[in-house]
Amino acid sequence: MRRFKVSSSSFYRWYTGGPSKRALEHGLFTDLIKKEFDLSQQRYGSTRIAEQLKRKGHCISRCRVAKIMRANNWVSKHKRKFKATTDSNHSYPVCRNLLDRNFNPGRLNEAWVSDITYIQTNQGWLYLATIIDLFERQVIGWSLSTSLHTSQTIIPAWKIAISKRNINIDLIFHSDRRVQYASKTFRTFIKSNPLVSQSMSRTAKHITNTLI
Repeated sequence: MRRFKVSSSSFYRWYTGGPSKRALEHGLFTDLIKKEFDLSQQRYGSTRIAEQLKRKGHCISRCRVAKIMRANNWVSKHKRKFKATTDSNHSYPVCRNLLDRNFNPGRLNEAWVSDITYIQTNQGWLYLATIIDLFERQVIGWSLSTSLHTSQTIIPAWKIAISKRNINIDLIFHSDRRVQYASKTFRTFIKSNPLVSQSMSRTAKHITNTLI
C-alpha cells in the first residue's frame, strides 16, 4: 500500500466496496448497446444506436456509444446505398424511341411515361411502378409491391391507368428498356389497343436479375 501511496483505510474501503457506480453503468450500457447492435443485424453505427437508446429513456451520448463499440470491435455492416431495379440486358425486342425527348405534349393522352423505383422499409425493399401523363404531370397509374415481377409492377399500374383514361387517340407509352417493359407479357397488354405505340429510351446503366 505504501508503494501505491494510499492509506490502509482507503485501500480496504476500495477493496470491500465492490464495483463503482461508473463501472456498473458502463457494464449496463455495454449490454444495451450490444442488444441494439444485434437487433439491427449489426447494421447500426454509434449514431443510430445512441438515438435508439435515448428513445428508450437512456441518457447516453453518441461519443460514449462509439467508444464502447470501438472497445468491443463492434463495426456496423453498411447496406448498399443504392439498389438497382433495372435489367436491360435481355433478349426481348427493344422499341424505337418515339418520344425523342418531347416532354411537353400538347394534349392529354398524347404521351405517358413510366418508371420503377425502390423504397427501403424496415421490412425490406418495396418497388413502386408509376405511369405519368406528361401533359398534366399527373400520376395516373401505380403499383407498390415486394417483387420486381412484371405481373406485380407495371401490369397493375397499366391496368389502373387505362381504367382512369379512355384511350381513343394515338398514345405514346415511353419507358426505359428494363425487362418488365420489354417482356412478352407486358407487350401483349400494350398491343391490345392499336392506338398505343410503345417507346423506349437508351439502355439504362443499372442491371439486376429480374423474373418475368
